Amino acid sequence: MVRLSTAGSSAEIINDRDNLITQAKAAATVASVHAAAVDRDARFPTEALEEIRQRRLLGIMVPKALGGEGASFSDIVEICYTLGQACGSTAMIYAMHQVKMACIVKHTKGSATLEQIVRRIAADQLLLASSTTEGQAGGNVRASEAAVEQDGTHIKLERKATCISYGLQADGIVTTARRSANALPSDQVLIVLLKSDYTLEPVVGWDTLGMRGTCSDGFTLRARADQGSIVPEPYEKIHMQSMVPAAHLMWGAVWAGIAAAATTRAQGFVRNAVRQSNGQMPPGASHYTNAAASLRTLLSLLESSLRKYEQARDNDEVLRSLAFQSMITMTKVEASELATATVLSAMRACGLSGYRNDDKFSVARHLRDVLSSPIMINNDRILANLANPMLMTPVPASIST
Repeated sequence: MVRLSTAGSSAEIINDRDNLITQAKAAATVASVHAAAVDRDARFPTEALEEIRQRRLLGIMVPKALGGEGASFSDIVEICYTLGQACGSTAMIYAMHQVKMACIVKHTKGSATLEQIVRRIAADQLLLASSTTEGQAGGNVRASEAAVEQDGTHIKLERKATCISYGLQADGIVTTARRSANALPSDQVLIVLLKSDYTLEPVVGWDTLGMRGTCSDGFTLRARADQGSIVPEPYEKIHMQSMVPAAHLMWGAVWAGIAAAATTRAQGFVRNAVRQSNGQMPPGASHYTNAAASLRTLLSLLESSLRKYEQARDNDEVLRSLAFQSMITMTKVEASELATATVLSAMRACGLSGYRNDDKFSVARHLRDVLSSPIMINNDRILANLANPMLMTPVPASIST
C-alpha cells in the first residue's frame, strides 16, 4: 500500500513511521508462522499478539503526552495491511482494537478516568475488544437494547452481546448502550470497561468458515464501572466521525492484506509453472492478471478514501456531510467486494493447488477469511440504508469530484 505523506512531516516523523512498520513486519512474521494452526484450531493467535505487545504496537495511537507514540491514522492502516498479509485473524483483532482506540483518543474530552485508562493502555499494552452488536438488533450498531443504570457514583449494565470478538482474551471491552432506561435505542453512549469492571457469561460459540481465530463468541456482559467510564460525547457523533471511518479503512486494509497475500501466492504459482514448462503460460495465468489488477484497484480505493478522511478528520462539517458519509460507507462495500474478487481470481490462477489446504500455493484460508468481509456489517444492510441518502446526493459533474 502506498503510504500517504503527513503535513508538516520531518525526518523524525518519517523515522518513527518506518520504525513502526519495521516492528509490524516482525510481528507479521510471527503471525505467519502460526496462521495455519490458528485457523485450523479456531484459537486465539496468542503468539502473534504477544509479539505485538512486546513490540508495543497496541498503544501507538495514544498521544506522546499520554505515553504513546502518537502514530498517525495512516500508520495504523498500513500496519493492518502488513498484518493482513500474514494472518487474517491477527490483523482483524489488531484492527478492531485500533478502531476502539481511534474513538477513545479523539473523543475523551479531558475525562480524567478515560485519560488514566488511555495511559494504562499505552503503558501495559492492553488489548481492547468491541461489543456493538446485541439481541434482535443484530448488526445495527446504531440501536441498543441494553440501557445504562445509575448506581451512585457508578453505572451498571447488562447486555446480551451476540458477538464479542476475542472477549475472553481482551483486557477491556468498549461497548455501546442506551443512555438510560427512558432513552431511545439510537440515543447511545460509548463505555470503556477494563477487565475488573465486568463479567462474561458465554452464550454462543464461534465455529465459522473463516476468521476463526478472532474467537467471536457471544456473551452476556454484566458490568459495574465508574461513571467516568462513559465517553463524554454522544455515540452518534463518535460513530459518524471516528467509528465508521476507522472501521471501514482499517478493516479494508486487513482485507487488502489478505488479498495481497493470495495474489502473491498466485504470482508464485504462475512463475513456477512457466519455469517448468519452458516459458508456456499455465491455463490460469489470465486469472492472475485479474487478481493483480483488482488488488491495485482496491489499494487505490483505500488510499483515496484514507486521504479524504485525513484531510477532513478535524472538520466536523465535512465529516457530517452526506457526501463524505456516503463515500466512507461505500468504501467498506467496495473494498470487501474487491478483496473477495481478488482472492477468488488468485485461487483460480493456482487451480487445484490453490484449492487444496496442504499445498504451498494454497489460498483456501485466505478465501475463507476474506468471505467474512461482505457480512461484517452486511453489505446488503449498508446498501439498503444508503438508498435514500444516495438519491439526495448529486451525480459528480467532473472526474475530479
